[in-house]
Amino acid sequence: MQGECWTGRKRRRCLCDLAASGAGSCHAWPARASGDRAPSPRPRPAVPPPGPACRGLCAAQEPNLSYQELKDLKKANVLHIDVRERWEIDRFGKIPESINIPLSELMEALQMDPTDFKQQYNQKMPSKSDPVVFSCLAGTRSKQALGFAMSLGFSRVHQYAGGFDDWVKHEPPEKK
Repeated sequence: MQGECWTGRKRRRCLCDLAASGAGSCHAWPARASGDRAPSPRPRPAVPPPGPACRGLCAAQEPNLSYQELKDLKKANVLHIDVRERWEIDRFGKIPESINIPLSELMEALQMDPTDFKQQYNQKMPSKSDPVVFSCLAGTRSKQALGFAMSLGFSRVHQYAGGFDDWVKHEPPEKK
């Protein structure tokens, strides 16, 4: 099943493919719903570990990204949302190519009309299956953002748990 991940009952293209031009692999099997029939007696093949191209965006991966994983994902056109307050961005800077949507605005922003989202944040509104990464200062607010997005049905959401504090240990921030 090279290049596909299982999510629910449907097969979807593995985001590793998007991030690495087709080098992904299948990472997860669909979970059984409570009313499903018993599994067939045929044994299922073992689920392979993430391939070398996996950048943490497959459904079976942990939602926490390291600095290097985030850096690699930025090359794959992932939407990166910094949920810190605007004054924090103005004072300390931001991670390059991230957009700022404060945590207090996030739930409303993720439910906006796509045209309004584009106008307000100068970015295309993510669909529920688009890869999105949240970050903050040190991981607390990005974890909340992750929960908010998942509760709204976003399926490819992750957090950069080290946040801005970790990023500046590796490279300087972008000043606004």
